[in-house]
Formats: sequence, structure tokens, C-alpha cells
Amino acid sequence: MLLEIVQIGDPVLREKCSEVEEINEEIVALAENMLETMYHAHGVGLAAPQIGRALRMAVIDVSHDPQCVSFMTLNDEDVKMVDQMPLIIINPVLELDGPRAIETEGCLSIRGVRAPVGRPSVVKARFQQLDGSEVVIETDGLLARAFQHEIDHLDGVLFLDRLSPAAKMGIRKQLRSLGV
Repeated sequence: MLLEIVQIGDPVLREKCSEVEEINEEIVALAENMLETMYHAHGVGLAAPQIGRALRMAVIDVSHDPQCVSFMTLNDEDVKMVDQMPLIIINPVLELDGPRAIETEGCLSIRGVRAPVGRPSVVKARFQQLDGSEVVIETDGLLARAFQHEIDHLDGVLFLDRLSPAAKMGIRKQLRSLGV
């Protein structure tokens, strides 16, 4: 089922989300609906607050670009990124590493706005999966950026908050047209 993606200005996008207490049928259905919604919107990630739910949960799928990461480990074992997609991320904890990389980002909750964002190039993410197991993924590239972007949503942070003053000036008119 397609869900409505809330847009900038909705207060849920600024909430610090609550942990998922129990992985039950409702959470499994929510994950399936979030994936369907993300694919329909042509996104690579979608966090629960973007569909109006203040839960520490997100979905990511960057398999459209198999070369978007140079490495990925799952519980300290090398894996192929495309074999792990899509990811359902529940109650994530993130560790950041590596030099900062500047890449253009956009957001399904801020339609039509894209801007350069500097973020650490490598992440280690610990999270629960739908089966309740906890995993640790370490990666770089677009997947590392997607983890950071989606987990920012779970903390009430938008990619706009990460922009340099010059980048903010560059998109000033677009933001005004959105009422920001």
C-alpha cells in the first residue's frame, strides 16, 4: 500500500523518534508499505517520520547502482551490496569515520530541492532486522550517505541542516517557494 510522504513543514520531520519496542505484524506491514512507497517515489531511502510515524525505522535500497559502494561488510564478513538489498533498519546506531565527502543530496520530503552536503565517507551501522536479529554493516559510498541521511530523519534532522551557508544561499529561492 502506498503511503503519503509528508513534506517539509510537517512537525513529525523534526521529532526525535521513539524506538520500535516490538517487531510485530504491524511493523512488518509498515516496512513493506515503506518499501513500496520508496520505490514508487524513485527514492533510495525512506524513514518512518517521512510517512508520519515517529519511529526509529527506515528502509534503504541502493541496488540500482551496483558500483555505488567500494566495500560492504555484514557482521565483519565481506558481502556483495546488491545481495543485501533492500535493508530494513530498526533502532539504528551509527558510527562515522573517514574523510568527509561532498555529494549532492535530495529528499522525498523536500521535493525538487538538491544541494551539496558534506558527510563522513564511511559508516558502521548497528541495527535490528525484521526477524529481530541485530546486524552490523560497514560501508562507504552512496549506501553510507543513505544511512546517514535516513538516520538523521530519525533524529529530526533534515539534509538542509547540514548545508554550508553558501549551499543554503544557492537554493534560497527553491526553499522560499516551499515556504521554508
